[in-house]
Amino acid sequence: MGAYLPVIRSIIRDHLHDAAIEVAPETRFEDLFGWDSMDLVSVVVEVECHFDLQFELHEIDRLETIGELAHMIDSKRTLVPA
Repeated sequence: MGAYLPVIRSIIRDHLHDAAIEVAPETRFEDLFGWDSMDLVSVVVEVECHFDLQFELHEIDRLETIGELAHMIDSKRTLVPA
């Protein structure tokens, strides 16, 4: 999971245009300044593109923290044959 945090952090920084923002696994998306549901969708789409994954809507709806997103990436990548 820790391997995905720098990528997620970079995507969030780019999306929010804030190179100084820090996020940790326990960071809640709703606690990010100016964050709304469309931001989550945009970030998830960027994550999907970066890792060549696809998430289901019900999975995205349940996301609350950065750590949950990292865990979801890890779970999906484990299912993808090498």
